Amino acid sequence: MHVYISEKCYVYILNTFIYNINYININIYIAKIPSCMFFQYNTQLGPPYYILVDTNFINFSIKAKLDVVQSMMDCLYAKCNVPCITDCVMAELEKLGMKFRVALRIEKDSRFDRLPCSHKGTYADDCLVQRVMQHKCYIVATVDRDLKRRIRKIPGVPIMYISNHRYSSSLC
Repeated sequence: MHVYISEKCYVYILNTFIYNINYININIYIAKIPSCMFFQYNTQLGPPYYILVDTNFINFSIKAKLDVVQSMMDCLYAKCNVPCITDCVMAELEKLGMKFRVALRIEKDSRFDRLPCSHKGTYADDCLVQRVMQHKCYIVATVDRDLKRRIRKIPGVPIMYISNHRYSSSLC
């Protein structure tokens, strides 16, 4: 039988059932914790912040009449590096057509940094989750509930969202 547990559970099992664990045939696999999460918070995050922007975040920023870069700096009380946009987010925005041409013009601005994608397909949510799992140095800016739920499962990755016509962040 295979069991996946955290390191705290493993220590608890060893301390409480030390005598009986020899009689049970269980393979215990301890979940690996990335080295950047050693102090219970992400040590790779720090000013200037790198922010991955989702398609919906740009659209809702336009509706709320917010300047993206300035509002990010007001939210984080720190300098933000150029907001990053992946090729998949750009492709998704181009697919949406003329209705979102203002958002497309904002994303093509020189203040935004383009990140190339090496995978095939243009589903932006999978691309953002995959990039954040590989490099935990990003803050994800999104309004999408499903993407927020997926990002919250990844430890140490803060989320920036829009509430009450201003940016908010889960960054501690």
